[in-house]
Amino acid sequence: MGVQGYSFSSESVTEGHPDKVADGISDAVLDSMIEQDPRSRVACETLVTTGLVLVAGEITTKAIVDIPSVVRKTVSSIGYTDTDMGFDSATCAVLVTLDKQSPDISMGVTEGEGLFKEQGAGDQGLMFGFACDETPELMPMAISYAHKLTSRLTEARKDGSLWFLRPDGKSQVTVRYEGGRPQRVETVVIAAQHSPDVTYENIKEGIIEEVIKKVIPGEMLTPDTKYLINATGRFVVGGPMGDCGLTGRKIIVDTYGGYGAHGGGAFSGKDPSKVDRSASYMARHVAKNIVAAGIAEKCLVQVAYAIGYPEPVSMMVNTYGTGKIDDDKLSEIVTTNFSFKPAAIIDYLKLLRPIYYKTAANGHFGRNDSDFTWEATNRAEELRKLAQI
Repeated sequence: MGVQGYSFSSESVTEGHPDKVADGISDAVLDSMIEQDPRSRVACETLVTTGLVLVAGEITTKAIVDIPSVVRKTVSSIGYTDTDMGFDSATCAVLVTLDKQSPDISMGVTEGEGLFKEQGAGDQGLMFGFACDETPELMPMAISYAHKLTSRLTEARKDGSLWFLRPDGKSQVTVRYEGGRPQRVETVVIAAQHSPDVTYENIKEGIIEEVIKKVIPGEMLTPDTKYLINATGRFVVGGPMGDCGLTGRKIIVDTYGGYGAHGGGAFSGKDPSKVDRSASYMARHVAKNIVAAGIAEKCLVQVAYAIGYPEPVSMMVNTYGTGKIDDDKLSEIVTTNFSFKPAAIIDYLKLLRPIYYKTAANGHFGRNDSDFTWEATNRAEELRKLAQI
């Protein structure tokens, strides 16, 4: 994208969206394992559909966890507690089919067991981290607003200010750019599941006043901003009854809303030995600190791994021409001052903690939460000095 005008859209979904129900269950299982045994190896996949939760995957752990209870507690906390919604935490069937982690993989990610003495990556693959100066949290504006809208939908449902809302919902925000900078919000799309006994007019008015105008700053809205609320006219059937949900199907929602790049690996249900998750968090941390340091207006970091091998096989830093120093020099600073070895990432970001359920909805990045250690900008001043700016 050049400096000419363009429009860019990003979407988010609520915790009650079927794919996010699945992500939430997978991360709740992960947390329950790590809480008892921080070295648990977890790859937990969940499917939800009408009246059914299926939990599958590979788990090796010393923890003893009642997985059906974890599932029901998670579904209940999201808000599916009534058979009228087609999904009820108390009555849904829960099927569990779990195996142990493959010994061939375990050997590569366990220190001292594989070809290399250090802990290796849990798989090959490429991961990206991104940051830009469009918002205080150093995230692209469209995805930042989209997440805040879905978060506010959930809040308005749970605090009763919009009594008619049900757990499922989606948002989409289109931002207009001029000269490469965001200028205004062109369109806001909201799809919100609701009870049958409410008028469309009340839904639209309530969501515009209680959700959109409480999230998007007034100066970003114009008389021409379009509001598309429940554009089919009705959204009563939703959640797992309305659509099958799967872990890992919202990877763009989880990251940067289509900005930057994505390596393809999902996060939820994976312990931090899986570099899909841990290296993506580390790459975001580095990119965010580069932007926070004022070295660049936006920054993309790519890292790639081979299974069982402790060092990344490649590292790239791209500042899209906004960097105050050369990208090759910046890449050299990053590789010298940040370790992307899996064991080092886990230690540096303190990832062996039961913090993952919170990440399952509203994005893994741009969140002001002390448990989200990858969001800290504690290295910005150091990077500024190293870059000599």
